[in-house]
Amino acid sequence: MRMIACLSVLVASTTLQAADDYKLGPDSEVHAGVPKGKVTKHEWNTSKVFGDTTRNYWIYVPDQYDEKTPACLMVFQDGGNYMNEKGQFRVPIVFDNLIHKKEMPVTIGLFIDPGVFPTKDTTAKPRSNRSFEYDTLSDQYAKFLELEMIPELAKTYNLRTDAASRAIGGISSGGICAFTAAWERPDLFSKVLSHVGSFTNIRGGDTYPGIIRKAKKRPIRVFLQDGSNDLNNAAGHWPLANQSMAEALKFAKYDYEFVYGDGGHNGKHGGAILPDSLRWLWKDELGKKADVK
Repeated sequence: MRMIACLSVLVASTTLQAADDYKLGPDSEVHAGVPKGKVTKHEWNTSKVFGDTTRNYWIYVPDQYDEKTPACLMVFQDGGNYMNEKGQFRVPIVFDNLIHKKEMPVTIGLFIDPGVFPTKDTTAKPRSNRSFEYDTLSDQYAKFLELEMIPELAKTYNLRTDAASRAIGGISSGGICAFTAAWERPDLFSKVLSHVGSFTNIRGGDTYPGIIRKAKKRPIRVFLQDGSNDLNNAAGHWPLANQSMAEALKFAKYDYEFVYGDGGHNGKHGGAILPDSLRWLWKDELGKKADVK
């Protein structure tokens, strides 16, 4: 596979600050005549994998969903961020447009926020469990999805159960979480979407490139996005970490894409290329070739 530089947004070598001026395209806009999916909000406060936590989650169901036909599933960490139709990703709108054009399969979206520990002190914020859930290199988050969230969804909706029909994505720590879930359980997820992924030493994520090079190849497809002005701190250098991930995936002959721009630690670039990212991830389900431009 290849590393793709988004030349249209790269700045001149003499510029000190990134332009970071990525714009959303037409597939991220609402269009007349395109059937609109339904988004509902829910709360999950009975987790056994992440005990004593509570969290919000949202379910997107495309208008084309027919209960007689099992649907594909895509899970997003930091779900409120991806679900927001005025945010940087606007996934429900993008799903509406791509499903309508048959550029991705009929897919139900599951948008999950990280858990928090409630507090009785009304003046204090609940303690977040995000880093433990997202940055830990184990199968714990995959188990949370397998044993709790997906079965809850399956009570109402008819879902395919094969890994080829399931994708998982996230930003920052949610990005490494998506990779970890598929890496640990390729029988559950075959497709990974990572935006500015935290493959750094927060909880040992910087070891992944070495692990990938030596481990038995998993049947997963991986899409990585990052920018040259991403974070550089005590945990590591995000741009170098993502480049190392891409090189490891290349060495191990994975089906992957790495789109590298000049952006920072945000969803601007990832949101701008989200439609093409999804076309590429789901290309096998449609029997089409897809490239990210």
